Amino acid sequence: MNSFVLGVDIGGSHITAATVDMESRTLLPQTQVREPIHGDGSVEEIMTAWAGAMEAAMAKSSEPVSRIGIAMPGPFDYVNGIALMQGQGKYDALYGVDVIALVAEKLGFDKSAIRTLNDAACFLQGEVFGGAAKGFNRAIGMTLGTGLGTARYKDGLAEDADLWKTPFGESIAEEYLSSRWFVKRYTELTGKQVPHVKTMVDRMPQEPVVGEIFREFGENLATFLVPFIREATPEVLVLGGNISKAYTLFGPALQLGLAQQNCLIPIKTAILGEEAALLGAASLWV
Repeated sequence: MNSFVLGVDIGGSHITAATVDMESRTLLPQTQVREPIHGDGSVEEIMTAWAGAMEAAMAKSSEPVSRIGIAMPGPFDYVNGIALMQGQGKYDALYGVDVIALVAEKLGFDKSAIRTLNDAACFLQGEVFGGAAKGFNRAIGMTLGTGLGTARYKDGLAEDADLWKTPFGESIAEEYLSSRWFVKRYTELTGKQVPHVKTMVDRMPQEPVVGEIFREFGENLATFLVPFIREATPEVLVLGGNISKAYTLFGPALQLGLAQQNCLIPIKTAILGEEAALLGAASLWV
């Protein structure tokens, strides 16, 4: 095992990087760098920004780093390092470009020293490597927030389950299992508007309808999860994203819905936050 690996999380508007101690499975916090990225920039501008953030993080490390793991949004050719994002409002200029080779060149690394994995998969990979699912051999994970992320883990590697667009209800799963569903449902039931889920939670003592909405969400989540659990046969379910912080509000309905379908498995909420993707990316070198 490489003792110290640079973990990198690339988003549409930012990049985060930090050195990971592979023995203790923890970040070296003093090495963490987070920089904004202009996703509509040119290839050269984006590559310079990515490489610059990675260099800055490695410069803060007193330990030598010779390997890099990157959590990368898709679509992306993770085997060959080629960006396939197009029409998503980010990184259009990179389409068809071997961005890993370009980053490696700027850093003075060999391309083979950089490994990449889907960012949703890296969340689960990180939670298995050093978080809530540590010690489990098979796991599934979901990130519940502005969008819906799904991943499965087995045989030492997580992969993007890509279930956000699964047909569900009158639309697709993401329309029922993301923050916009909460906002929409609240308006449907009250005639009032809220900017986000946290505002709903704050109003809960005065408005019992909020509890009903969370209960309905838990029921929807259970319905969605049953086929996923039966297909993946996981030992544990890990929930991340901002909505997971309100687990006490929807957890009972979720557990009841799963029990009714004989799909009871341990449910854990993620504990690593944004560090999960960094640890997951670095763990590609285990």
